[in-house]
Amino acid sequence: MTTSAERVARPSILTVDDDPSVSRAVARDLRRQYGENYRIVRAESGPQALEALREIKLRGEEVAALLADYRMPQMSGIEFLESAMDLFPLAKRVLLTAYADTDAAIQAINVVDLDHYLLKPWDPPEEKFYPVIDELLQSWLVADRQPVRQVRVVGHRWNARSYEVRDFLARNSVPFRWYELEEGDCEARRLLTAAGRDGGCLPVVLTPEGEPMIEPTDTELAARVGLSTTPSTDFYDLIVIGGGPAGLGAAVYGGSEGLRTVLVERLATGGQAGTSSRIENYLGFPDGVSGEQLTERARRQALKFNVEMLTTRDVVALEPRGAARVVKFGDGTELAAHTVILATGVSYRTLDAPGLSDFTGRGVYYGASTTEGPACSGQDVYLIGGANSAGQAAMYFSRHARKVYVVIRGDSLERSMSSYLIEQLAANQDRIEVLTCTEVVGGKGGEHLESITLRHNKTGEETVREASWLFAFIGAAPRTDWLDGTITRDERGFVLAGPDLVTEGGRPAGWQLDRPPYHLETNVPGVFVAGDVRADSVKRVASAVGEGAMAVTLVHRYLERS
Repeated sequence: MTTSAERVARPSILTVDDDPSVSRAVARDLRRQYGENYRIVRAESGPQALEALREIKLRGEEVAALLADYRMPQMSGIEFLESAMDLFPLAKRVLLTAYADTDAAIQAINVVDLDHYLLKPWDPPEEKFYPVIDELLQSWLVADRQPVRQVRVVGHRWNARSYEVRDFLARNSVPFRWYELEEGDCEARRLLTAAGRDGGCLPVVLTPEGEPMIEPTDTELAARVGLSTTPSTDFYDLIVIGGGPAGLGAAVYGGSEGLRTVLVERLATGGQAGTSSRIENYLGFPDGVSGEQLTERARRQALKFNVEMLTTRDVVALEPRGAARVVKFGDGTELAAHTVILATGVSYRTLDAPGLSDFTGRGVYYGASTTEGPACSGQDVYLIGGANSAGQAAMYFSRHARKVYVVIRGDSLERSMSSYLIEQLAANQDRIEVLTCTEVVGGKGGEHLESITLRHNKTGEETVREASWLFAFIGAAPRTDWLDGTITRDERGFVLAGPDLVTEGGRPAGWQLDRPPYHLETNVPGVFVAGDVRADSVKRVASAVGEGAMAVTLVHRYLERS
């Protein structure tokens, strides 16, 4: 007979609300649905709830979820959740609010990485309460709750490869700890000594097993930190090339509809959108969602449908071979499938002003690197570009920098940036300034970028400003040179598809089927394109995801008629 002491203790769900009647009602709803598998703990104040959590911690038990009312005396719900994170960082966090307190929920997203907020009342709980808690508990159950064995990176702030390694790990959601040599970190020196290095070659990456890697390539790093780089077979129904919103959308829909799908990504899933600190105009997220959160949810969704995801695989050629479509990698290996979706997105255009190319990764960056935010504390940050990505980055860096300057060539942001972002920038004029009719025409420095030259394009006046942080968000250059001789593109390199291939009623050269190309189909039957890399596409996350889903529908149509 099993005694109670031998049974594994149930994880707890803790709810805290200073209104006794509400507190009892919440606990009652939770106990009715989850009482069999979870211990429901009720508290009527933040301090009382924290004491309960400390007791649970001392018993060595787990907490699956924390539900806290926003408006409580002594300690608000946000303050409680922030303190509770120190005790149970992996517990799911839910804020209970009234409609008038939705601004508090938005604040909580940034302060305590809130998982969800619920508006009171939520009757009936079967429709508005339980589905949310079900999803959070399932996510908690499948998560690895063992102590994280982190990768450790020893490097220098102004070492370009150190920056690239940190960015690679962060964008691939690999936990790591950064040790900065410049600040005289004794632990950094101890790690170098243990690795038998003197710091002459950086970065030094120590795997969770303690094995040192000196200036590793992305491929070497991916293989050692648990990222998948090798396909399980050599033939699939669908190969998706590119892991941005369009590629992830295609992978999710392909996998969910029974296609054996593999997604191939050169660097990290998420694309440019994955680096955004907050996307606020994506359907279903009224309070916004970070690119990292959106990417991670899409990645988990794809894995749920058995999609294989390969990282650091550089596709260098595409070849039709009979009924198969073959992609060739830079290491000489190949992968084949019935169909291919091109979703490689676009890259920011590199800056050609004198001196700037010398400081890439050492003060000059392309896109918003969230790993650099805290390092900008108390300093000025310059952003080049007037699209949404620049506006989102400006709001993010304004939380760290002394001042953020947005540099644009035009006289207004209205033609290139969404109005909600323009309004946010205007509301933060003390921290953000827009420099109109201005271009960066030069940069200088020693070990890193130290100054930039700005030119007013109406008057020609030039000014030199001290600057160690310059982020570029300009241009949209497709990475499609590897498609030369196979896929038809426009003069800028964007892929042509569907009606854009039909000229004067004729079909593309070499087209042998008795039908015209489908809407997102390229000049090679069975090869489709989705997202920003398609000519004349709408450069928005939602449209990219939609095109990825649409491309899968056309893949099915192609397979049915092949």
